[in-house]
Parts: sequence; structure tokens; C-alpha cells
Amino acid sequence: MTNRGRKFIWTIVLMLAMSALAACGTANKAAEGNAVQAGNTAEEAAAASATPTESSNNASEEGATRTITGEFGDVEIPVNPKRVAGIYVEDYLKALGVTPVVQWYHPSWGKQDYLNLDVPEFDISGSMEALLDKNPDLIITDGGADAAKYEQYSMVAPTYRLPESVLQDSRLMLTAIADALGIPEKGEAVLAEYDQKVAEGKAKLQQALGQEKVAVIRLNVADKTFALFGVKNRFTGVLYDQFGLTPVPMAAEMTEYQSIISEEVIPALEADHIIVFPDNGDWDTAANQEAIQILDGPLWKNLPAVKNGNIYRMERSHWQSGGITANTMKLEDLLKVLVK
Repeated sequence: MTNRGRKFIWTIVLMLAMSALAACGTANKAAEGNAVQAGNTAEEAAAASATPTESSNNASEEGATRTITGEFGDVEIPVNPKRVAGIYVEDYLKALGVTPVVQWYHPSWGKQDYLNLDVPEFDISGSMEALLDKNPDLIITDGGADAAKYEQYSMVAPTYRLPESVLQDSRLMLTAIADALGIPEKGEAVLAEYDQKVAEGKAKLQQALGQEKVAVIRLNVADKTFALFGVKNRFTGVLYDQFGLTPVPMAAEMTEYQSIISEEVIPALEADHIIVFPDNGDWDTAANQEAIQILDGPLWKNLPAVKNGNIYRMERSHWQSGGITANTMKLEDLLKVLVK
């Protein structure tokens, strides 16, 4: 279907059904990890389900297409997409050398600032017309797109919603996205470089820390609570399953994405090292200052980790992302503060 045809159809659909679909389709990214069910799926099976299946079209022809299988079934996509929108997967696009036509944005959560992308923002809480105007020829989404949202995106352009089976592993996500873009060899090269960095970094971290226990905590500014991130957390689980750090017992036993805890629970974590970041904004954001004062209170000052200088204030943007670029930045942060 031509882009002009899509725009015509989209206009009609907006008049008839957009309000209903939009009500169903808004996904809360901050809680999305709770919906991931594939954490223990065998990597071989996950990789197999993520591998696109090509049709018999001639790839050398301009406008040629192929069929791949996403979470919501088969979708026909361009063999060589030129204008790609990666909804919350811009991290992977950048790692693969692809500049997206828009960057995911939400008024409450902001965007992935660490990517430093110079492209228009797409407010996912607003009208889909803003995305339509950017004329993408392929849309790639992660688990934040449910069936209703997927249908909305599909009216704009062919949409590949990543399978649930790859969402827990940034390496599988990168492979699936590279395959969808028709550049699997680039994906392999990026992963090879990433794996080398992880192997080298892991060795240094293990030599520096041994079995010392690490806690990753988010300060929820509005209600002054804390979220302890567990080993299955899509953002920070990489510290344990790839970087080789030892989680505090409570985090190791968690099956959920995160657990809201009060300040009084912090000492019971028995953490040798504490990584903390705010849920929104930066450490110097005016609205965060009252909540941040908690970290200067008597309870925190008496923690062994704090007394030993082992509390590390990290920047929110890449620590609340599970992308391959963000993971590399986390590793660099850890090497800087933990390896003397």
C-alpha cells in the first residue's frame, strides 16, 4: 500500500476509532517489565523465534518485501527499510548505525537522553498522526506495544513487534532488530564487540569485588520510596547475569521486576555496594531536591556501604534502559567506580 493510501485510511480510522484504540493502547513503560514472561526461555528457542522468515520476493528489486514473524503474527516488511521508527528501541538502532526518524517520548518519563539523538520526538501519549507525518517505512516496537497499539502502528507502516521471547535479553533483541533491518552481519559485529567488552569488564569487576553484594535501588521522588531492582529486571539484571556481580539476597530471590521498599528496609539488604538513581530528572533537578535529602539522613549515614564510600549515584537515563548501548554505559560506570 502506498504512503498516500495509508494516510487516507489513517484519517478515516482516526475519525471512527482512535479514541477507543488509544484508551486501550497506552502502555506504562515504567511497569512493563512485570509483563515479561520469558525470562527462563532457552536462548536457542528464543533466537529461533526471533529470526525473520524471508518470502520469495527478489531482494534486489526496489520496493521488495519479505515476511517476518513478530509477537502478533506475520508481517510484510521492506527488504531494505530506509525510514525506520524504533519505538523505545532507538538504543539498538543507534548501535547498528541506523538513525530513527523519531525518538520515543512520554511527558511523564521523558526520553532516552543518553542517546543524544537529533531527531523529532514522538509523544506516545499523543496523536498517531505525528508519527504518520514522518512517513516511516518500518516500525519496530518492544513489549510496550499491546495488540491494540500494534494495530495503530500497523495503520501507519508495516510494524514488527518483537517477540516476548527476546525481550528479557538485550543480545537477542539486537539480533532480532538487525535481522529485521536486513543487516544481520552488522548485528553480529556489534555483539562481538559488546561481548569482548563484557568479558574484559567482568574479569576486572570480579577481581575487584569478589563476592561482595550489590544492590540497585531507584529513588521514587514523588512518594519518597525506593524500588529495589531484582535479578530479573530488564534494566539492571545485566549486572548479575552478564557482568558477574553478586546481588543482595533479597534481589536474588525476587521473581518480580522490582519491589517497592521503605527506607527502613535498606539496612536489611546488607549491601556492600549500593547503586542509586532517581526515577525522573537528574540529581540537580529542583523538584528532586527534597527527596534526595533522604540520602543524607542518619539511617543512610550509618549504613556500612555509605561509611565505606560504596554508594554510587548514577544518572537515570541509561540506568533505566536495557538497551545494548545503555548496558555498555552501565559497565563503563561500574568500572569507573568499582575498579581502583
